[in-house]
Amino acid sequence: MSVEPLSPMLLGLLCGAILLDLVFGDPRWLPHPVVAMGRLIDALERRWNQGSSLARRLKGFVLAGSVVVIVFASTWATLAVLAWLHPWLGLAGELLLLATALAIKGLREAALAVATPLARGDLVKAHRSVAMIVGRDTEALDEAGITRATVETVAENSVDGITAPLFWALLGGAPLALAYKAVNTLDSMVGYRSERYADFGYASARLDDLANWVPARLTALAMWLAALSIPGARRRGALAGTWRDAPGHPSPNAGWPEAMMAYLLGVQLGGINHYGGRISERAPMGKPREPLRVAHIGRAVRHMHGTWIVFFLLMAGLVVAWGAGA
Repeated sequence: MSVEPLSPMLLGLLCGAILLDLVFGDPRWLPHPVVAMGRLIDALERRWNQGSSLARRLKGFVLAGSVVVIVFASTWATLAVLAWLHPWLGLAGELLLLATALAIKGLREAALAVATPLARGDLVKAHRSVAMIVGRDTEALDEAGITRATVETVAENSVDGITAPLFWALLGGAPLALAYKAVNTLDSMVGYRSERYADFGYASARLDDLANWVPARLTALAMWLAALSIPGARRRGALAGTWRDAPGHPSPNAGWPEAMMAYLLGVQLGGINHYGGRISERAPMGKPREPLRVAHIGRAVRHMHGTWIVFFLLMAGLVVAWGAGA
């Protein structure tokens, strides 16, 4: 079974998982739990997403609950069997599963895959790369638009791909970390406000909002604290500005890391996006002290790294305090 939550052992396993992710990322040849989650969600969606509006919404709640419970229970059972075979197998299994819940290297590589051709002036390749990490239309984006899309993605996915999995892992080990990834995958697959998913994906979207509520706000704070050691970061007014601008984002959570990133970089994020030809206007975040340019992508990646390091140190302090008070 999983190791005890908020324990030094779990903290050590998370250190190892972070190291594994930084070095190896997610090798394509290795089966990934999120792929299995996606297949399960897709199969259930095709079978259940039908009927009246009320029926779709109710079945959407069943989908969200079922997938999360299945992922949590199967992860716990797998670790229990491995630990029964040998304690070291249980620990190794938990280490590997925790590593799959993180996406530090993947997020960095995805951002740099956009920045590298953009810096060479290769807009065609930059468009292809940015289209792989955002849902908006990208064909007509110029350098500033591509940069904005990438920086926003780095900021938002610092929560989804790094800090939130760390947060839930410390509270419940690999089973809870992967349960969080199931919530995140549900939201990314059916949590849209489209005609097909407006009712069926309602529960998945709300569950994702709930799961990210605390991590998103802690991430914004960690990003600001990390900026104390990052040259060129514009910290002045960033806390107050983030508090003011973040609620204007359509997501109750994404605005917090995005607004903080905008202020620290001295740029303005938000504005008009296009989705399938439809216009979506987002509230502006940050102050346009500098025009958006490709260099801001690399700076955003540095802030991302600083953020997860500070976030992890804060969580480690929580574990120490928990142990001292036990």
